[in-house]
Amino acid sequence: MNDLRFAIRQLLKKPGFIAVAVFTLAKPLLAQSESALKSSGRPDFSQARQLIQKHMVKYSNPSIAVAVARRGEILWEEGFGWADRENRIPATEHTMYYMASVDKSFTTVALMILRERNQLDLNRPINDYLGAGKLTSPAWNPAEATVQRVANQMAGLTTFHLTKDLPIDETIQRYGVIFWPPGERFDYSNLGYQILDEVVARVSGKSYSNFMRAEIFWPLGMTHASVGIGPGLEKFVAQRYSTTRGLRPPVADRVYCSAHDLARFGIFCLKAHLPDQNRILSDAAIDAMYDTTVSTGSGKYSLGWWIDDDLFGYRGILAQGGTDAAQAWLRLIPSEDIVAVALANHGMMSSVVVDEIVSALLPTFREQRAKADEKKALQNTNNTSVSTLAGTWKGIVKTYREDIPLTFSIAESGDVHAKLGSQLTTLLNDARFDKQRLRGRMLGDLGVEEDAAQERYHLEFYLYLRDGALKGAVVTAPYPNLPFWAELKKQSKEREQ
Repeated sequence: MNDLRFAIRQLLKKPGFIAVAVFTLAKPLLAQSESALKSSGRPDFSQARQLIQKHMVKYSNPSIAVAVARRGEILWEEGFGWADRENRIPATEHTMYYMASVDKSFTTVALMILRERNQLDLNRPINDYLGAGKLTSPAWNPAEATVQRVANQMAGLTTFHLTKDLPIDETIQRYGVIFWPPGERFDYSNLGYQILDEVVARVSGKSYSNFMRAEIFWPLGMTHASVGIGPGLEKFVAQRYSTTRGLRPPVADRVYCSAHDLARFGIFCLKAHLPDQNRILSDAAIDAMYDTTVSTGSGKYSLGWWIDDDLFGYRGILAQGGTDAAQAWLRLIPSEDIVAVALANHGMMSSVVVDEIVSALLPTFREQRAKADEKKALQNTNNTSVSTLAGTWKGIVKTYREDIPLTFSIAESGDVHAKLGSQLTTLLNDARFDKQRLRGRMLGDLGVEEDAAQERYHLEFYLYLRDGALKGAVVTAPYPNLPFWAELKKQSKEREQ
């Protein structure tokens, strides 16, 4: 099997050779190898291979790399397609992919290391560990935003993605706004984990990248993992291909990792205690990462991990990240000591790949998954009509520059007309009101061109009705995602006139 893979990769290096032809020529040999695996009692991953190849063709995905381990042993790892399409560099299990939000799980491990060294208290306000940039709020107490609440997305921060490089203190000063009462509701924020990365650096006295390398990557034997592109690792990096924007540049100061090394990280996170890995955390600290859960409304989230207590018959733990140019999935099934990894250098890859890998090992998982697919249907969200808010609402959007007047005129029909500052009145599109939350999007300009990188953007509203006012966030989208405080109060009939 290894000889076959080597031969295929050598052919792939030849200019002009078509990958589809390789798969076609190799199919009989692969079938023979897979038959041998079946007869030997080893897991059969043939359906996963076929799914990956179909997925790559369907979505024009340049490459996918996978790895799967059980009871501390890697059973299968392989790369498919091109890590670098322009230079004809094939993907392997050692190709380093951008981790996106999977790096939150690495940050959580760093926090737990510092906690075990008594250098960090998860229950203290995160502002105690920050410098000039502190979390602030027009309405709520920042001291209630503890390290743990930031880590489990309950601190009151909201959607954030900044494409422009700013010093972390300035980023926090501009966008570290607490929009909801800390501890009240789950709201996924990338900014929260950027702030936690800064906490790791300040508490440890090392840069985030140096801490990751010295305290996590090297002790766990992860030689193809790095924050940014480490020296000598350039040739292993998968280029990122956006579904809409083409080839994207490397991401500085964020984690890159291979499928092989991510599987090793997963093995550590299941407390396997490999002889060539240092015990950088106690088993109790690893358990605490998963047990400190909060409700997301549709599931559970712990410290940097998604928790599913009934994942097709098993308890599942997931680290997942994605952009329009990368996907990373790390699936853990603790009761079976299974680790499954799927990585892509393209934005189109769902959980179907990593779940197909798990299905090869667990018949019950496959059966329950098939039943769930059969029953899947559109769910009735029981939205309350926006017309229940009918009337005129006036308030502001608060940016780091100024307060901009905002008016919503909500008709009995449910139509919402919005006026921002002196700009033309426009519709709030896709307006929805349910569970006391008003959502919608509109065209508008907040005058933050320097942070929005002068890209065209629209505004997305996430406002909650409390104490007679609509309060919450307005976020620029699709890129970057910059959140600002918004607040509106309903006007009386006399004031409207």
